[in-house]
Amino acid sequence: MAGNFLVVDPQEDMAVIRGLASPVRAQILKILQGGALNVNEIAARLELPQSTVSTNVQILEEAGLIATEAQKARKGSQKICRSTFEEVLIRFKEPSAQISDKTIEVSMPLGLYTGFEVTAPCGICSSEGVIGLLDVPDTFLDPDRMKAGLLWLTRGYVEYQFPNNSKLTRGEVEAIEISLELSSEVPGTSADWPSDITLALNGKAVGTWTSPGDFGDKRGVYTPQWWKLKGSQYGKLKTWRTSAEGTFVDGLRISPVTLDDLDLTSHHSIRVRIGVEESAHHPGGMNIFGRGFGNYDQDIVLRLILR
Repeated sequence: MAGNFLVVDPQEDMAVIRGLASPVRAQILKILQGGALNVNEIAARLELPQSTVSTNVQILEEAGLIATEAQKARKGSQKICRSTFEEVLIRFKEPSAQISDKTIEVSMPLGLYTGFEVTAPCGICSSEGVIGLLDVPDTFLDPDRMKAGLLWLTRGYVEYQFPNNSKLTRGEVEAIEISLELSSEVPGTSADWPSDITLALNGKAVGTWTSPGDFGDKRGVYTPQWWKLKGSQYGKLKTWRTSAEGTFVDGLRISPVTLDDLDLTSHHSIRVRIGVEESAHHPGGMNIFGRGFGNYDQDIVLRLILR
């Protein structure tokens, strides 16, 4: 199951807010979730004049909420409309950021992923309980995912969009670090269950760490009491670091990908994708632990180390 989301800052994305601020446009977006339609088909379904639909389609297109293309018809051409996002999230507050003279750190809540593709067994839960249905990929669309403290999948990925705060400073970036708590995923638990977990930044795979297992020998320090002991309890806190010398995990060089390969200055955001690839030599699934679970009470952390 793949998902495509748009996270909107209402102070900066007024075109999107305007696009959503109409019952007619909301209805158009809703019916387009079922598949592409031309303007006449939309007008017929909504029982509205074609001119009214065309005006609203143009506003949605300008906001980036739909994409259109012209196709030949019996008489002239017709405009085909497609929804570009399955879900739009309004977020009033940026992920927390700490800026020092040499480091910019951003902490991203586990459930605030902007895209995913997962296969079952999979699931999400908060410190209070399971979110949605277990082993149903559609659960990753559940709005309550914003409360997630643990998520797991067999194959696929979750992707997060961090602000590229290096643009706020004149300092040159020396290295980028991603830190999060991870383990393999097996029905039940097993300390000997290797899994190749790959990190990608802005679409570039930077390196793979092989998790040794799925740990359930004791309760995680922050794992809630309601979570059964037979489930995944904690992971390993791993830090990927990419610099001019290559990419490292906890100080061990794992790939030749360098900071120059990522070309951070060309991007307004930093997309962080973490997952288990189809080509993985050890496809042992993945758990990501966030606040309220595991041994480290932290979100997914991105650090930009400045010169």
